[in-house]
Amino acid sequence: MAQPIVKLNHVSKSYGDSTVLKDINLELEAGKFYTLLGPSGSGKTTILQTISGFTSVDAGDVYFDGQRINELPPNRRKVNTVFQDYALFPNMNVFDNVAFGLTLQNVKKAEITRRVTSALKSVHLNGYGNREISELSGGQKQRVAIARAIIMEPKMLLLDEPLSALDAKLRRDMQYELRELQQRLGITFLFITHDQEEALAMSDEIFVMNDGVILQSGTPVDIYDEPINHFVANFIGESNILNGVMREDYVVEFVGKRFECEDAGMRPNEPVEVVMRPEDLTITTVENGKLVVTIDTQLFRGDYYEIAATDDDGNEWLIHSTNSVPDNSRVGVTFAPNDIHVMRFNESEEDFDARLETYETDD
Repeated sequence: MAQPIVKLNHVSKSYGDSTVLKDINLELEAGKFYTLLGPSGSGKTTILQTISGFTSVDAGDVYFDGQRINELPPNRRKVNTVFQDYALFPNMNVFDNVAFGLTLQNVKKAEITRRVTSALKSVHLNGYGNREISELSGGQKQRVAIARAIIMEPKMLLLDEPLSALDAKLRRDMQYELRELQQRLGITFLFITHDQEEALAMSDEIFVMNDGVILQSGTPVDIYDEPINHFVANFIGESNILNGVMREDYVVEFVGKRFECEDAGMRPNEPVEVVMRPEDLTITTVENGKLVVTIDTQLFRGDYYEIAATDDDGNEWLIHSTNSVPDNSRVGVTFAPNDIHVMRFNESEEDFDARLETYETDD
């Protein structure tokens, strides 16, 4: 990795008796789309505020382009923020909202016009300069806020849950627009959300947070397929999580049976947790099933059925299937070794990565 555009080195922050950031270490490369993902109160917004300069840190250092910026005021940092409520001025039209920062800097009118026109074009709002803010839809208001941010030519754009006020369809449309905009502009985006679907859809890399700590970082595929602990597995997507025992490398036991898996590097007979995603479970006949379950209920989700079932030991299972199955019927469930993910209790991300590298090298 080249010199990161942003680096947080052992950063901590408290408000009274509440510690909201706990020894955070974070590095971001230039030109990528990053997401801080976690529930409310996990520390996401505080990290944004430490980067933008609106919050000071109690301990540790914040670097931007290799320069320590702990004491640098917000107006001298080459970042800009798009807020959840967009913070647009209702008494100004679109043009004047976008031009606001340049006007404060006494930029010449011709240059302001050129840059506002370019910024509005980049967010697909050509010809909207004379519109009043009250005339815009939620998605258009968000694009005005982004145009106002990028017109200042920041090296990094911070986005504080900007999609949360939009309806479901518009949120999905804006995910495509934000991702395309970031790739076209080539600047670093740091997006915060509690919505795992948004994070998985848009990000180059995700940082999963809870209780002031970064629990795991990686690509969306890595985070989804290889969650490090119960919280990550449960927070990212839907999961079946069961207690098990790692009998030996590539053999795990759960629900009273032994199964081949693709995990290794643990102690023989070590207690573990087993994760299986609902879409990786396939319904079959009782005779062909690796497990047998009873169908409790099901919901139609449009392109699949979400099926709740219970095995003979009382374990609850969630299964996604393109086919409906009658309630109270007994069916088999099958899966492949790579559909099983084994998690150690209390394993750090560093230890997880080291173990993963070890057994992948052995292969």
